[in-house]
Amino acid sequence: MSKVNIQPLADRVLIEPAAAETKTSSGIIIPDSAKEKPQKGTVVAVGPGTKENPVTVKVGDHVLYGKYAGTELQHDGSDYMIMRESDILAIV
Repeated sequence: MSKVNIQPLADRVLIEPAAAETKTSSGIIIPDSAKEKPQKGTVVAVGPGTKENPVTVKVGDHVLYGKYAGTELQHDGSDYMIMRESDILAIV
């Protein structure tokens, strides 16, 4: 997990997506054009929450999120996702 100087606002969470699978369980190599976007990652930073919705995830949690959730961004050469906590489906 890398140190990031991005602080999400309100109930938003910054997630570092897990690497996409490069090989199937049977050993077949997946080309870049056929790789699916990962739907899990590690929480890197969390916002302070709101009065109505306090944030329940914490830095270091491994989470699952929706396929089209959040916004992709790049910072210092790394890929991140920023999304509302309500877009997170589960803590693994």
